[in-house]
Amino acid sequence: MKKALIFLVLLILTSCIPYKIAPKFKNKEYKVMKAKKFERKLGRETAFIFKDPKDADEFYNYINTKYQLNHNNVGLNSPILIHGKTCFFSYQEVERTDKSLVLPLVVTDLKRSSNGNDPLFEKHYTTRKGHWYIVITVYDENLKNCLLDKHPNQAEVLNFLKELQQEYLKTHNYEELLFTKKS
Repeated sequence: MKKALIFLVLLILTSCIPYKIAPKFKNKEYKVMKAKKFERKLGRETAFIFKDPKDADEFYNYINTKYQLNHNNVGLNSPILIHGKTCFFSYQEVERTDKSLVLPLVVTDLKRSSNGNDPLFEKHYTTRKGHWYIVITVYDENLKNCLLDKHPNQAEVLNFLKELQQEYLKTHNYEELLFTKKS
């Protein structure tokens, strides 16, 4: 019993306790859901969301180059053609973080404080790791969200967004997009 208690105390003192965890899409590359459920600051529209492993502004550069927007309204109701129909494409980059409490540092500083010493690790009690996500919304000419279940073009738009995601993740030189032949 005494050994188990010592083991438990050592385990607690040498661990990091996560208190905020970024979402993970179980066995999926993307998720279609209400943007507000994913991030409180976003609107209530249904969105296509995927994790972005690339650097900041890479998606901006990709969309700007692919649709030759010349840095005009990139990602803000940009007109795109999906199976001959004009739709309006918007996106946002959103950061979600993993945060953990580093318990050994807290305990060390508490012990030092009780002995009358200044804390050493005061600014290092937590660890943080950021994850970036792309949140995309697509509207038709009548300003109806194309990602809603009841929208007649939802399947086409989803296929388009899946292909767009795959192309973005696979492409490293966005200038290549201008030379690829679409058949």
